[in-house]
Amino acid sequence: MGKGEGENQTSITEFILLGFGNVPELQVLLLLLLPVIYVVTVAGNILIIVLVASDQHLHTPMYFFLGNLSCLETCYISTILPRLLARLLRGNRTISVNGCFIQLHFFGSLVGAECYLLAAMSYDRYLAICKPLHYAARMKGRFCLQLAARSWLWPFVASTLLVCLVSQLIFCGPNEIDHFFCDFTPMTKLSCNDTNLVILVSFILCSIEVLSTFILTVTSYISIITTILRIPSTTGRKKAFSTCSSHLMVVTIFFGTLIIVYMLPDFAVLRDLNKVLSVFYTVLTPLANPLIYSLRNREVKEAMRKVIQTMRHSQKFRWI
Repeated sequence: MGKGEGENQTSITEFILLGFGNVPELQVLLLLLLPVIYVVTVAGNILIIVLVASDQHLHTPMYFFLGNLSCLETCYISTILPRLLARLLRGNRTISVNGCFIQLHFFGSLVGAECYLLAAMSYDRYLAICKPLHYAARMKGRFCLQLAARSWLWPFVASTLLVCLVSQLIFCGPNEIDHFFCDFTPMTKLSCNDTNLVILVSFILCSIEVLSTFILTVTSYISIITTILRIPSTTGRKKAFSTCSSHLMVVTIFFGTLIIVYMLPDFAVLRDLNKVLSVFYTVLTPLANPLIYSLRNREVKEAMRKVIQTMRHSQKFRWI
C-alpha cells in the first residue's frame, strides 16, 4: 500500500508548529530572551552595514562581504523570530500551509546565501594571507560584485525549485510539525504521497550549497593556518590570525550545526537535539555576527569610534 493510501485524502489548510511546547518552563524564558536577542541582532547588523557604507577605510572586499552578511543576517532572523514571538504571545501555534511554504522558501534562500558568502569571505582571507601579491589583481570590485550576486541569486533559484516541488505534495494529516519553524524534513514527513523525488532534489541541493561551500571554506582555512604557522615572528602570526579569527568563529558555529542537522541520518534520538541545534544557526549565528566582528575587529571599532565622535560633535554644534 502506498503512502497515504486508505487515509483521509482531504488536504489540510494549516500546520501546527509544536516548537518547544513540551517544556512549559522554556516558554517564559523564550518570551524574555527572544525580543532582546532580536533587537540586539537587528540593531547590531544594521550598525555594521552603516559603518561599512560610511567609512572609506572599510571599502575593501572583506568588509563588502561583511556588509552583505549583515544584511543577510537581518533578513534571516526576521523570517523566524517575529512569527515565533507572535505565537508565544498569542498562544496560537498554527500557520497556514501557504505561509509555511513562504517561510521555507525565504529560510532556504538565506541559509544557502550565507553558505556562499562565508565561502567567499574565506577565499578573500586566503588570497590576502596566502597570495598577497595576487590579492589586488583578483579581488577587484567587479569580481566581488559577481561573487555577492551569485551568493544571493543561486540559493534563491534553488529554494524556489525545492518549494515548488514541496507545494505539489498532498498534506492530509496529521498536521503537527515538530519544530519551531517550517523546516523541510518535518514538513515532508507529513505528506501523504511519495516524497522520494523531493528528498532526492533536496539532498542534491544541500550537497551543492552546504558541502561544496564547506569544503571550500575548510580548504581555505587549512591553507591560511599553514601559512600563518610558517611566519617566523610571534607578532606576525598574531596579526595574520587576527584578520580571520572572527570569521572562523562564525564559520565554525554555522557550518558545524548545519551539517549535523541536515547531513546526518534522521535518527529519532537526534530529533530533539536537532531542534536545539537549529537555534544556533537560526538565532545565535545572526546574533554572534555583529558581536564578534564589532568586539574583535580593530577597523570596525575604529569606524564606530569615529561615528560616535561625529555624533557628539554635531550635538555640541546644535547647542551652540
